[in-house]
This record gives sequence, structure tokens and C-alpha cells, in this order.
Amino acid sequence: MSSASQQEAERGDESGGGRARRPAARPETTAGRVNGRSRPEPAPRPPAGPAVWPGSPEPLGARFKPAAGGAPAGTNFALWAGGAEAVELCLFDGGPGGAGDAPEGGLRLPLTELTHEIWHGFVPGVLPGRRYGYRVHGRWDPWTGARWNPAKLLLDPYARAVDGDFSLPPEVYGHVRDWPQRHVADTVRDERDSAPYVPKGVVVADGDDWADDQRPKTPWPDSVIYELHVRGFTKLHPGIPEELRGTYAGLAHPAAVEHLVRLGVTAVELLPVHQFAHEDHLLGRGLRNYWGYNSIGYFAPHAGYAATGTDGRQVGEFKRMVRALHAAGIEVILDVVYNHTAEGGELGPTLSLKGIDNRRYYRLQADRRRYADYTGCGNTLHVVQPNVLRLITDSLRYWVTEMGVDGFRFDLAAALARSMHDVDMLSPFLAVIAQDPVLRRVKLIAEPWDVGTGGYQVGAFPPLWTEWNDRYRDAVRDYWRGALPDVRDLGYRLAGSSDLYAWGGRRPYASVNFVTAHDGFTLRDLVSYEHKHNEANGEGNRDGSDANRSWNCGAEGPTDDPAVLALRRRQLRNLLTTLLLSTGVPMLLAGDEMGRTQGGNNNAYCQDNETSWTDWSLLADPGWRALADLCGRLLALRRAHPVLRSRAFFSGRPQSADGLRDLAWFTAAGTEMTEADWYAPAATLGMYLSGRDIPQRGPQGEPVTDDSFLAVLHAGARDVAFTLPGPPWAAAYELLVDTAREEQGAAPGERRAAGRSVTVGARSVLLWRVATEGSEGPEPGPEAPILLR
Repeated sequence: MSSASQQEAERGDESGGGRARRPAARPETTAGRVNGRSRPEPAPRPPAGPAVWPGSPEPLGARFKPAAGGAPAGTNFALWAGGAEAVELCLFDGGPGGAGDAPEGGLRLPLTELTHEIWHGFVPGVLPGRRYGYRVHGRWDPWTGARWNPAKLLLDPYARAVDGDFSLPPEVYGHVRDWPQRHVADTVRDERDSAPYVPKGVVVADGDDWADDQRPKTPWPDSVIYELHVRGFTKLHPGIPEELRGTYAGLAHPAAVEHLVRLGVTAVELLPVHQFAHEDHLLGRGLRNYWGYNSIGYFAPHAGYAATGTDGRQVGEFKRMVRALHAAGIEVILDVVYNHTAEGGELGPTLSLKGIDNRRYYRLQADRRRYADYTGCGNTLHVVQPNVLRLITDSLRYWVTEMGVDGFRFDLAAALARSMHDVDMLSPFLAVIAQDPVLRRVKLIAEPWDVGTGGYQVGAFPPLWTEWNDRYRDAVRDYWRGALPDVRDLGYRLAGSSDLYAWGGRRPYASVNFVTAHDGFTLRDLVSYEHKHNEANGEGNRDGSDANRSWNCGAEGPTDDPAVLALRRRQLRNLLTTLLLSTGVPMLLAGDEMGRTQGGNNNAYCQDNETSWTDWSLLADPGWRALADLCGRLLALRRAHPVLRSRAFFSGRPQSADGLRDLAWFTAAGTEMTEADWYAPAATLGMYLSGRDIPQRGPQGEPVTDDSFLAVLHAGARDVAFTLPGPPWAAAYELLVDTAREEQGAAPGERRAAGRSVTVGARSVLLWRVATEGSEGPEPGPEAPILLR
């Protein structure tokens, strides 16, 4: 979510949820004059169109039906609007079907059939490509939460494609936005027609069975997630044709896919691609919502990312992108925002749900004018309501079965898990997901917190769910900047966070480990800035977090000091190596592997420009190219060795008579850590992973064996001597990675006998593989060491 959106909501911006007090007397809010001032004159009502056939209440949305059995082709429209008094379907030009030109406000067709709170009708001759919207009639009484206003054209919540963009002029607000008495402005109904100013839904043809698609179905333990932005990842890529950059087609292009394959990731996690709107306060500053955490259409791929246009063809373009990624063995995970919508609070626009049934779509406070805001964005969807729960689950199933995606990351998932008020792990939402035959089989990732009381729920989500583990992020950042008092927390995070997830049969892959994500500093900025620099966002640098756990290595921002630059690159290697050697599911932020910077902006949600776009020219720099190579080689090492991606938690207990443990921890003296060592200040930690005793079995119960590894992490400012553990741990060790050797890396096949003391460079990581023989020297091993340049 955008921290800027939270601040706007707290300040009572018109896109957020201002907290005005209710005056002693309720002003008249349904007709005539209010407090001596007339409302804007309503637009003239256009004539009704032709009759509508009864149609069907199922399925919801606009579903095209080809001609069959003598019946003409047409489209069935169905809208849930439980408390409405009447519903009108409005058809617009821009596609085939219909009789003649539609008026500016739309050709109005009353839906007279009402079945189980669903208004429906079949309109012959309406073909794919036709634009449409709804007008919903009902009471206007904001004091009780009723905000029906038929002057406002509403987007179908089930629209599969959207044509147009949200510009948010005064006409799209259900209330008189510029009413002089602002504390009651949201109670004064605006009668002006919003149809000329809002996007419309588009009728889309069905008929894709995905028979030629092969889903990768990568097991969780083998997964590596790459968080990217469809537009930002492709916008500057020189190998993608210019007309495809910034689009779904651009991400499907071989040049984009090749980078993902070469790097070795198994899944892309796309920042929101549901249709979203730009907030008014951003448009007023000449900015746009870049991240997209402001959804308004849960079935429609965002039209702004389509190279093929917005008349419905964006749906096919998205599907082709998914197929191209699947063909390369890469899964597609969507970052989804079902916790709130772009309609904001009581001072926000009326675009869809607010005008359909405000009281049942949104959580309201005891004062029904006000919205319960657990998201910091003005409103919270009322997931306990059956119609809202159905909207969300129908949307999820649609993206899996008809759009081909492989999983979801739920923004502010704790807001979805609230029952009436508190977060409840037995909530309707979680219960429905757990039993759904489609959804329980895809990847489910929770952002396990929201901004409400009791919203922080890391480690609490039930089995089937994985979680963004910010405890991992914080511990790794603090360790490498020298801020951990001891290494207890780091040990838990490196080994899969068993203190958080070893319950209920959960596995280490319940933890999605990350050091950086879209929200916050990039990896390069994490080692280059100690303070945020968000002035370009236009909010006086007040937005974004002040708790970055970053260290600038001796200079704030850009510098020519070679020592500072060398230390920063070493820290980048340290952070990446730590992440990719940790047990759990690693997540990389797009561009971190090549040193992408946002110039210290840690909340670039509104920077749709070079600040946020991936800078592919960095790969021409040998230093940044070497970082990408290191990342790829570490991922190849992880892929080749099951001990580095364990499917079960290590026990840490002796597994055989010789006392060898599946996981052991060592001090710099080469001795196993005692309880006192865990509590003592330390900058050095050795982690031994035994491939002989992996806590898992093969499909037929056979033992799984692998090489054994010793990782030595040293965050101290000076070199340290580390004694390599002797028998039974090893007879000798082969060096694979040394993040301190910037120019040429380890000599090929470099070995050291067990019991020997080796020098660990200041702020560096050494990765050793247990060798089968005890001799030292340049004798080559089965894998060449990783070279750092």
C-alpha cells in the first residue's frame, strides 16, 4: 500500500477519509436547496432504449452469448445491488451492437428482473467491444450510509475490460465536492451526470480453454520470486520494440523473458494489474499512481499496460503474456488489493461500489457517514458480507481459470481476515479460501498486517498460506549495518524462522524472505542512504517510512570516494548472498541484481518515470554486471542443492553416532555455539548445513543426500580469523564464494584443511563446500567458484 495514501486519508483529503463532526441538526439532503444554496442542475434524462429480455442472474457481469439454436447473439448483464430501488443499464458507442448512436449519458435500458438481489437482463445484438455502465437508484441519506445517486455512471464490478481513464473532475463525485460548508459536503447530493467523465466497462468474448498452456507448478521450496512492475520493468529495455515497452506484450517479449531465465527466478510477482485509478491529489500535482494500489476493477487487466488498445483486446494480450512466461518455466503471481478501493472515504468519488450499495460493500463506523479505515486509504471492503466475499473469490477464480495466473500476494491481508472488527484466523475469507477447490491449490502469499489495531499478524496465518516475513528483512538489514545486539534473531531467520512457522505442519517455505520490496529503498539505496529523499513526491518529504534500517557506508547518496563505493558494492553482495543462502522462499526486487537506484526515494508510488523504471544500461557497467552474475550463480547453486532449499525445518540435533547435526552453528573459534554465545555480542556467525542429514525423504521414502556447506557471515569492520570446524564436520573445505574479493574471487579449486584458521575479510561472507578429501591446494572441485569482479 502507499504510505502517502495513508497520510492523505489522515489529513481528510478528498481521496481519503476525513473525519468531520456531525452537526447538531441534519440538513436536508434529498431535494431542492441545501443551506440556502442550490445544487448544480441535473443533466436532462435521455429516452429509454429498446426492451430487454429477462436474461439470467448467473453469472454476474456482462457475458456474451453467440447465436445458437435460432436465438440471436447478445449479452447477458447481471448486477448484484441488494438495496437498490431500480437499476439501469447504459450502453455507449465504441463497439458493435445496439441501435444507432448512444447519447452522451448512455442509452438507458431498465433492468426489471430482480432475482436474489441480482438485477439482470439479456440484450440481443450487444456484441464484444460494446461499452457499458450502470445507474443505480435508491435513497440518498449519507447519515445512514445510503449514497445512491443515479446521476453517477458506475463501473460494473465484474467488468472484464475497462475503456478510458479516471480523471476525477467534480462531476464524478456523488456529493457536491465544492460545497462551502465542508463538514457536511458529503451529505449534499450532486445531480450532474458523470457519464462523460468516467471509464466504461467493455463486453468481452469468452472462449479460451488454455489447452496449449503448460503451468510450471513449481513446488514452494524450489520457488524464487521476482517482484516487478509490468510497465517499469520493460519501459527502458533496449531489446524490446519501443511500441511494446511498458506493456504486457513487452513483458512477454523474448528479451524480457531471457533476463528472467538467465537470472534463474521461477516466478514473477506483478505489482497490481487490476484496473486502478489515479488519486485526485496526485493528478493535481501532475503525478500518477505508479504502483497501482488503488483498484477499481477486480476482473479487468489495467488498460494502461496494453499495447493492443482498450476495447477488450487487453484481455488477450494479458493471456499471451502469461503463456509466454509459462513456456519459459516462470509462474505468474498477482499482487492483489482486495482490502480497499479507489473510491476512498466519504469525500472520495463515486465510481462503482459506493453507488451500488455503499452500506454493504464497505465497513462503516457507528456514525454511518464515516468509513472504518484499516488500510490508510479511506475505506475497507466489508469482506464479512456474502456479496463482497463472492466478488473477491469470483475474481480470484477468474484470474486462475480464465487468465492463467498461478497465485496471489494479498496486500494488507490482515484487513481481509477481520471478522466484525478484530483479525480472526477463522474469518469467512480465510475459511472460504481453505475449502475452495481452485484457490487452495494456487500460491497464496499474505502481507500479514494492516494499519488497524491488532493488525500485525506475522506468523499467524494458517496452513496453505505463506507470508512476507518482515522479521527476516529487519534482522538481515540490522546485522549488516551492525545494529543487532547478538545473533539470536539472525540465526532464526537464516534457518527458516521456525520460531514463527513451525506449527500446524507449516514448513520453512511459509516464510517469503526479502530484504527489499517495492515499498522502501532499493538494495543499492539501502547501502547508500540513511534518510529518505522523497521531495519529488510533492509532500514535503513527510511520506514514506523513517525506519529504514539502512546505512550509507560513510556518505549520503552519490559520492566519488572509492572506499565508500567499494564498501557499498561489498554490502550489496553480502545482502544478496545472505538472502539466497537462507532457508525459505527468497524474493528479489526487480533491478536489485544490477544496482538499480531510486535516488533515495523510499516511497516512489507516484514516480512513473526513470526514478522507478528499471535501468538496463547498468548491465553495461562491469561492476553491476558482476553483481547480476553473482546473483544468477547463487541461484544456480541453490537450484542444484536441496540442502539450500530444505522442505522441512532442521532439528539441530545429532543425527548419527558421530554427533553430526543437520544444522550447526559455530563461533569464530570453530567451536559449536553455546547458549551463552547466542546472547553475547558478536559480529561473526558460522552456519553448517549437513547434506548427509537433510530432514526430508524422496517420493518413495528414500533418503535425500547432498553436499554439505559452511557459510561464514562476518559483519565486523575488521578482518577476523575463523577456524574451520574439524571432524566430524569435515576433513577439508572448498571455497565457493568470498564477497570480499572484488577483483578476481577465489582461486579455482582453493581448499583448506579442517581445523585451519582462515581470514574472513571485514564485512563479508564466505561460502565453503565440504570437500571429500582433506588435502589443500588448487585441486579442482566439481564446480568452479564464483568469481567477483
